[in-house]
Amino acid sequence: MMASTTPIAPAPVSNRPVILHDNIIRVEPGSSLNYNKNNPLVRLMSMIETVDVAAEREHYLMDSLQYLIPYQSLSFYGPSQPNQDVLAPEQQDFKTDFQKQNVSDFVTTDAFLVRGYVNASNWTGPFLKLSYNAGPDSRLATLAREQQASPPDSAIKVFLRINGSQTPQPILVPYNQRTDRYELEIWGYPGDDLSNQLDSKGRSSLNSGELIVRRDLVRGNLSDFDRDGRDDQYMGDIARENSMHPLWPLHIELAWATRNEAVWDSQNGANYHYEFNMLVRGWTSYLGAGVSPNPHGGTGFLEYRNLLSNYFYPQHPRELGRDLNAWNLNAFGTKNHGNGHEGFMAVDYMDLHVLKPSCGIGLHRHRDNQEIFFMMDGQGLMVVGDWCKMPERERSFEIRTLQAGHFAMLKGGNLHGLMNAKDEDASLFMFGGYD
Repeated sequence: MMASTTPIAPAPVSNRPVILHDNIIRVEPGSSLNYNKNNPLVRLMSMIETVDVAAEREHYLMDSLQYLIPYQSLSFYGPSQPNQDVLAPEQQDFKTDFQKQNVSDFVTTDAFLVRGYVNASNWTGPFLKLSYNAGPDSRLATLAREQQASPPDSAIKVFLRINGSQTPQPILVPYNQRTDRYELEIWGYPGDDLSNQLDSKGRSSLNSGELIVRRDLVRGNLSDFDRDGRDDQYMGDIARENSMHPLWPLHIELAWATRNEAVWDSQNGANYHYEFNMLVRGWTSYLGAGVSPNPHGGTGFLEYRNLLSNYFYPQHPRELGRDLNAWNLNAFGTKNHGNGHEGFMAVDYMDLHVLKPSCGIGLHRHRDNQEIFFMMDGQGLMVVGDWCKMPERERSFEIRTLQAGHFAMLKGGNLHGLMNAKDEDASLFMFGGYD
């Protein structure tokens, strides 16, 4: 990035996923894989355990925290015998060989993001945390050496645009000695007395600039989504600007700079694009709700929540369908589909699972089909990511707590996993199409 106070607008991108040819490991026929050594899912869980929030944990609704961990590359295991030499993902058309789906390794980038709900006094609302590597191997430090410029020091800056709301000037991001990273946490607190509502750690973060209040960037309250007589209202029309909206993605565009803005890490001016967009629905996340008397000619009253629909909410995207790419098999098992749209969700299987304590479904990809992970009892840490480059964000792992009565929907091009980190069983219903 050239010396500039404002990164340039990004160029248009394709609205189709793009396969990036990551490392595909050929597995010798007859060999066995050791998934217990350096397991990618366990590594990812360990990473989110190290996240340091700006105030003490009692201020945070911990189960609401959502993590976005971008990565620059993935490694996958290749197919098993007799297809061990078919390493190109677009040619791996044998659905029941699950080895070819499994992630072997990943390499993260310098940044990660966290959002969730936080409370102070009588207010509960959203926050957004940005974190950047402060080591000498970071992209920003490397660019500074290449340009013979001053290296990053006790603070860097970030240009930030959240769902179209842009900072007039880059924001200072101070060094956090606890984590050896540059970190900024933005709260949407509505008052001017936040310091009086915080613990000593929070006040220290507020004084250092690690914690700031910017209601123009991070917006809303948890109470925005109380039903209170709005049973028949489409939730997509309620508090659409809320930074924790259960239906609409939160899109974040940013670029990092040295304190004097002489050196930018901005993807050569295109900026970094991130998006919290995991499709989760359930008791608190739905399109619409209501009460139906004598349901289908029955008796009494039925209370309902509409979770996914191709019919009742035409103003909402038809989420049950999928766009087909040249490498996709359609619902009928053919690639002769003209890259069109499939307006339904195909189901090839339905499974009940019991995840024992510390059991995790490993990180794996689905090239073609959609899938539902429905948590019936217990809870788990759901991971959804991008094994190919999706138009809306840099490739990332998105992690959030999946509660009982909620499901996550995986689309073609996603990778995913689920970890039961509790000391009790979790019951899971899964259905979709094998890939």
